Amino acid sequence: MSFKDSVDQMYGRAAALLDMPPGLAEKIRVCNSTYTVRFGVRLRGRIETFIGYRSVHSEHMEPVKGGIRFDESVSQDEVEALSALMTYKCALVETPFGGAKGGLCINPRQYSEPELEQITRRFAYELIKRDLVHPSQNVPAPDMGTGEREMAWIADQYARMKTTDINARACVTGKPLNAGGIAGRIEATGRGVQYALEEFFRNPEDVKTAGLDGNLDGKRIIVQGLGNVGYHASLFLSGESGAKITGIIERDGGLIEPGGLDVEGVRQHISETGGVKDCPSGRWVKNGLKLLEEDCDILIPAAVEGVITGENAGRIKAPLIIEAANGPVTAEADEILRAKGTVIIPDMYANAGGVTVSYFEWVKNLSHIRFGRMQRRQEEARSQLLLEELNRLFSESQIPVNLSERFVERYCQGAGELELVRSGLDDTMRLAYHSMREVWRGRNDVVDLRTAAYLVAIERIAASYKSKGI
Repeated sequence: MSFKDSVDQMYGRAAALLDMPPGLAEKIRVCNSTYTVRFGVRLRGRIETFIGYRSVHSEHMEPVKGGIRFDESVSQDEVEALSALMTYKCALVETPFGGAKGGLCINPRQYSEPELEQITRRFAYELIKRDLVHPSQNVPAPDMGTGEREMAWIADQYARMKTTDINARACVTGKPLNAGGIAGRIEATGRGVQYALEEFFRNPEDVKTAGLDGNLDGKRIIVQGLGNVGYHASLFLSGESGAKITGIIERDGGLIEPGGLDVEGVRQHISETGGVKDCPSGRWVKNGLKLLEEDCDILIPAAVEGVITGENAGRIKAPLIIEAANGPVTAEADEILRAKGTVIIPDMYANAGGVTVSYFEWVKNLSHIRFGRMQRRQEEARSQLLLEELNRLFSESQIPVNLSERFVERYCQGAGELELVRSGLDDTMRLAYHSMREVWRGRNDVVDLRTAAYLVAIERIAASYKSKGI
């Protein structure tokens, strides 16, 4: 079964539980359009031809939103499946976008930075001239193999081609701060994974369903993939939530350490050597994917799709899986894990932190002002005024008061862009979780969070189509 077939099967299972007008379920499922572009770039004395895709799954809301990945495995089926997940994800977390996805068949590690810029700008040119990059129609973001650098190139290419568009910076999200980006975007998906787990553990009934108890403190976590998402999720969960990262899986093997790995140290070793072999933190295991089957409390697949399949699902010991990657659990594996009682926090919710903060960045670019710029000092002045008045009242009443310097500093600090972004992301993840949970706990025919998530998303998309007269 292909990735696209797997997504369609999961969608179909949920859609069958809804009473929709004939044909509407199929309209929501199918991908509206996929553009294939082939272009040449002169590199190293010869012309190399590249193939890229931009898939638009649903335009029930516009612009459509979805990342661009650079990877040799990129295919039309893959971008169409990912664009479908983006549609459902945006509906679930209530960001006003349709779903899209893009990809370029390339191994970015084989090219120098100047060469990558040439390739990226030419790919962007092919998309921009077809309005497949546009602030009000189609807004890409980073994905596997791309990041701030590539988004800055695409935004600049758009501005060069659309010189009178005052909203040019909003044509793409995930940009560096100095190019119109937003504080907190780099770590947004990993931060969203942390917030998703924290919200799950605020509900004792759900925690009990997974065969766990308490909170995240001391929970053993294995992470597959220490890229941007896996790294930040691991860093926040171990450094702020009290969990232990007992296993990390990478391309050249895996590391295991029951007492907890030094996430920052492992990340540094990977950046220096390209892998986890010979890392001083933990014990290296050659067949890293076998660590998926190690005993742990929480498993976080955070790399690519299809790593947990019908072949290995029966050997997965983790009672709780949170999908930080897109589609890491196949439809066949999903059935096996559900039958075992494994609780899965689905990808369309778990990794929605990226698109949520991308939404904030898009709004920032359209409003042309940094969040917090107008109200931060006013908030600080108001808080300071209140403390001064309290001190005066206590002084007149001769009641001793001893507020700590740390409390006064934190209370009087107004919210800047980063604080507002984190607050908005936390609120989004909490509300989205409870929209799923209400269906999960409220319907006898819904036995898992994934089906609940699809049901919420499908009903919202259907309502959008209905309002359009479709």
